Amino acid sequence: MENVLRLATVVCAVLILTLLAGWLLDLLLRQADARHTETPLWGLLRRCVVPFRLVLATAALQAAYRPAHILPGRAAAVGHVLTLVQIASTSWLLVGIATAVVDSVYTRYAASAPDDARVRRVRTQVALIQRALTAVAVVVAAAAMLLTFPAMRAVGASVLASAGILGIVAGIAAQASLGNLFAGLQIAFGDTVRIGDTVVVDKEWGQVEEITLTFLVVRTWDERRITMPVSYFTSKPYENWSRGGAQMTGTVIWHLDHSAPVALMRAKLAEILEGIPEWDGRTGSLAVTDTTPNTIVVRAVVTAKDSDDVWTLRCAVREQLITWLAAEHPYAFPRVTAAEAPPRD
Repeated sequence: MENVLRLATVVCAVLILTLLAGWLLDLLLRQADARHTETPLWGLLRRCVVPFRLVLATAALQAAYRPAHILPGRAAAVGHVLTLVQIASTSWLLVGIATAVVDSVYTRYAASAPDDARVRRVRTQVALIQRALTAVAVVVAAAAMLLTFPAMRAVGASVLASAGILGIVAGIAAQASLGNLFAGLQIAFGDTVRIGDTVVVDKEWGQVEEITLTFLVVRTWDERRITMPVSYFTSKPYENWSRGGAQMTGTVIWHLDHSAPVALMRAKLAEILEGIPEWDGRTGSLAVTDTTPNTIVVRAVVTAKDSDDVWTLRCAVREQLITWLAAEHPYAFPRVTAAEAPPRD
């Protein structure tokens, strides 16, 4: 009974200490966040309060369980469990702090950078670096936890002795995964594709929504998600409409009768463009680009500030000009001419 009371007393004391310390840390971070509104760092660090409490509680229990004679017959097992929890929680806390610092720096940079393409490039690099650091932290923490077991330390020498053979075997088995890993790093620092870029892959148009070390997600215009290995973007051709600036040029095609009033259409196009907010004013032209025995091909060239606006602009121009032709010049639409065949001799 005395051991149970001693255990309950120590646990309650550690719990109260941890809650008070976490509350005080959260209060200080909130005050710092209110005073320093120019940076989101202090607000982001509030996400680390939970791992901080866990680290503090584990450290307090490690310091108190032996002097308090808690479970004296199982002191080694208790100490081992606490060590494992301490390693895991410390890794969690360090990853949280590093993520908060990186996110804070990126947020301040994005708020002040005038170039949207550069912001997307930095965002892609930050996301991939964060995932790489998290993966390294998890692997190191797992290795440190395994090394706390005596049996694992005993086999360490034999593992190191066979590391060369295992490395070759693992490299062959994980060739595709390693290829995607290095492709992800190449994308991050080669600036070939970035989060937010508008791309066309396998005849699908969409925006890059997420980039990891192994795969890339493209969100299509109809809200579908296409998941592709990042090695695709380093080994196959694709269209990136956001490279070299976001401004886009679009075309609108009509197949009309030879009698279509091209000059009037050109004037009407200029009038229509003036009333469409997506048009950026750079280009708005119309010309006959081809003829067939029954029709002519009329093409309009229009421009907008990005891919979304150029799509909206093309649809609006096509709809309004067709509506105008139907109301004012219905003869401009293609017709099938039928004539009586000449008699045979």
